[in-house]
Amino acid sequence: NAPGGGSGSQSLLGIPGTPVVQITNLSSAVSSEQMRTLFGFLGDIEELRLYPPDNAPLSFSSKVCYIKYRDPSSVGVAQHLTNTVFIDRALIVVPCAEGECRPLRLKKQP
Repeated sequence: NAPGGGSGSQSLLGIPGTPVVQITNLSSAVSSEQMRTLFGFLGDIEELRLYPPDNAPLSFSSKVCYIKYRDPSSVGVAQHLTNTVFIDRALIVVPCAEGECRPLRLKKQP
């Protein structure tokens, strides 16, 4: 086991080894840059998708964000931000298996 729990702590996650988190209950005012800044402190972000995107022509009451980290261990750390109030809402951060993250293309494009 690696220091800090390593593989033992990953088995406590709902989806061991996934590099992706889904963040829901986001304020409609949040931007992808704000999400990158907040979650970038927790690990190296490979890909970030915010829905609806920053340039969406319509306004929505809330947004959802998918973040893919280079290191799956960052997912466990990111989950600790659950219930953190960001702008005006408490974040909900959960691991997301590849098959469940439809909006985020997890496969590299050729």
